[in-house]
Amino acid sequence: MQQLFAVALGGAIGSMLRYLASNGVYSWLGRGFPYGTLTVNLLGSFLIGLMTEALILQRMSLALEYRTAILVGVMGGFTTFSSFSLETIYLLEQGQIGKAGLNVLASVLGCLLAVWAGLALGKGLFFYSQGTFQLFDWPFPYALTLVNSIGAFLIGLVATVLLHKLSISIEYRAILLTLLIGLFITLSGLYLILFLLESGHSFESHLGAMLTVFFSNMLFCAAALYLGLWLGKQI
Repeated sequence: MQQLFAVALGGAIGSMLRYLASNGVYSWLGRGFPYGTLTVNLLGSFLIGLMTEALILQRMSLALEYRTAILVGVMGGFTTFSSFSLETIYLLEQGQIGKAGLNVLASVLGCLLAVWAGLALGKGLFFYSQGTFQLFDWPFPYALTLVNSIGAFLIGLVATVLLHKLSISIEYRAILLTLLIGLFITLSGLYLILFLLESGHSFESHLGAMLTVFFSNMLFCAAALYLGLWLGKQI
């Protein structure tokens, strides 16, 4: 039952993000081609590859509910094979065979390459000492911190480009962006603390280490977020 709730919660978040992302892309590039669906599928494929390496292959002790919520719920809700299929059929019915073939080719091969790129990046990040280095007498999870920073960068980039394309008030844009950033940084920091706890460290004896890891993650994510916001404004 807990896994069902985890999938439901993750799916709700993923579906909301897909709606914002796909509609933002369509508002930006138009509906002459399924740009929105292709974008969320490519981005989701890359992220599921990266998060599979970070959450499962390198972090087997992470509770099943968390992995299910992220990989099945959020990523499943964010990507959409059904929309891709429907839009391809519409293109065929309209006689746009070239666009339909391009959509199939870009979606299938592009998503496969995106998953491979995500897995390869994850393996590269965890190659050295399983993604950690010793800082004083405790491990610092640099690989997971970089994974979090990649997520923060993508949030900044996508949010800057897309929220300005959606027909919603600036107040709602600010609320959405603040909630998304705050939730991501908080949960990603707690995830790193969970890593230390599972590595045999306790709050009583390693509180300083946990605070250092948490605030280091916050600083890295803030820098990556700023870079994403800056790059989004240039597009």
